Amino acid sequence: MRGRVVAVLGASRPSAAELNLAREVGALLAERGAVVVTGGLGGVMAAASEGAREKHGLVIGILPGVSASDANSHVGLAIPTGLGDARNAVIANCAEGFVAIGGGLGTLSEIAFALKRGKPVVGVSTWKLDHRRLEGVAWHTAHSPAEAIETLWAALSSPQATLGA
Repeated sequence: MRGRVVAVLGASRPSAAELNLAREVGALLAERGAVVVTGGLGGVMAAASEGAREKHGLVIGILPGVSASDANSHVGLAIPTGLGDARNAVIANCAEGFVAIGGGLGTLSEIAFALKRGKPVVGVSTWKLDHRRLEGVAWHTAHSPAEAIETLWAALSSPQATLGA
């Protein structure tokens, strides 16, 4: 049985608290056997990658540029796309679930791509979305990394979850 593929989304210039959240999310995902996908660069992406690698997890970095050497040192497999911000759509296509931590407009675009594809997203200390406009969309919020992973796993296990769509 293959592991889940989960993307961790977030700020490239996060707070110390967001870095700690991301590191813990990455570790918890690796402990569950998930492959962790990030944008491959710094900030939340690097912290989640570090947490996953410390637990011997596989980390895939979907890079905006053309050089694999741009990836943070915790990425196990770097995929340079040359797509710039459009690589956010690639991330949304390859992961089956998402955890968003902090973030700016790039993170918001990743959240939107994932939700548009019907995939579950759990936000921790990130964008506040208007639930009235999200009926039928798999958007969840959590207050801790552990709650985020439990919520995501429940959403992924739901018969309504659109996996790999």
